[in-house]
Amino acid sequence: MAISQARAETLRRLRSAAGRLSTAALRGLDADYGWFRELPAQERSWVGTVAQAGIDSFVAWYADPQHSHRNAIEVFGAAPPELMRSVSLQHTLSIVRTVVRVVEAHADEFASPGSERDVREAILVYSREIAFSAAEVYARAAESRGAWDARLEALVVDALVRGQVDDDLPSRAAALGWKPGPTLAMVGMTDGTLGEVQSAELRRALRRTSPGALVGIHGEDLVVIARSDDDHDALAKALLPLFGPGPVVTGPAAITLVEVARATRAAMSGVAAAPAWALAPRPAAADDLLPERVLVGDTAARERLVAIAYDPIQSAGGALGETIATYLDCGRSLETAARTMFVHANTVRYRLRKVAQITGWDVLSTRDAHVLETAFALGRLRDSRRGLL
Repeated sequence: MAISQARAETLRRLRSAAGRLSTAALRGLDADYGWFRELPAQERSWVGTVAQAGIDSFVAWYADPQHSHRNAIEVFGAAPPELMRSVSLQHTLSIVRTVVRVVEAHADEFASPGSERDVREAILVYSREIAFSAAEVYARAAESRGAWDARLEALVVDALVRGQVDDDLPSRAAALGWKPGPTLAMVGMTDGTLGEVQSAELRRALRRTSPGALVGIHGEDLVVIARSDDDHDALAKALLPLFGPGPVVTGPAAITLVEVARATRAAMSGVAAAPAWALAPRPAAADDLLPERVLVGDTAARERLVAIAYDPIQSAGGALGETIATYLDCGRSLETAARTMFVHANTVRYRLRKVAQITGWDVLSTRDAHVLETAFALGRLRDSRRGLL
């Protein structure tokens, strides 16, 4: 496309002044912005590359305005993607303003006689183009980062659900902002099958309640891994309305990723087992569902139940183990157990209180008696197998 002689002369002057304008722009950034002065040398050089590319792009745009969008996008392609992690969109727009201001301040030097107004108008139009381009580049970077984070989050949550904590998992979790500390694992159901938009809305709602939480949506299973120093009971209560109908289970206390994986698997098992306990609370603790989890084949639950509800009683010695076993076998009757053991009923009652102090389960409570009865059945089966070896 042919251009006027005056425009051609301006273009020639612009091209010869590009280096000086770039240097002036960097001086302006250094004088006006503390954040620029504090950048490491490599990032400063990247900003200089962008400033130079901005000026070169303006020259190319002035020569052929029809390619303005392409040239403006290329300005930000001149620097590596890492620049967008060290320089914010606000700072990038400051770079744009500085470059435009420098070019405008020197307009009279490179504008051919009579074309000063035309050059100033061109600068204004181009500054709008470059500003929109910056916003577009950062929006694409944010979208790409969001998609990457979503994939990474899915990998981390899936690994925790499967209990596969390899050497790479800590770094992946750290990239999502997770760090070792008190962590709540909470599992339940979504409110039916969710579409992409509904899933995104649910994730945002969960993170508003627990900032930084890792969220996994597997079909209708909803897994929330919330790192929080606050009270976990209160946090679970706050998260509960965001789950759909059905059981909701929280895992045991966890700090490290290995513990979080165990807690997550315990909560998953608890959700599967909860229907066996008609009066299960919502949310229920995974450890409160140990007998039901044993029924669904959870070997970790079987081992934990024996370890915390059977072994401590046996280790205490005396007649505690015999007393509770007899009490349970006698239909939970104090008098029948006392007659069977040839002791007073108050002796049986005293021993049962000792069991409650040791284990935290009161065998005089129907639910606690069920837990201890299951633990003793499992413990005696284990001991019998050991005796055969």
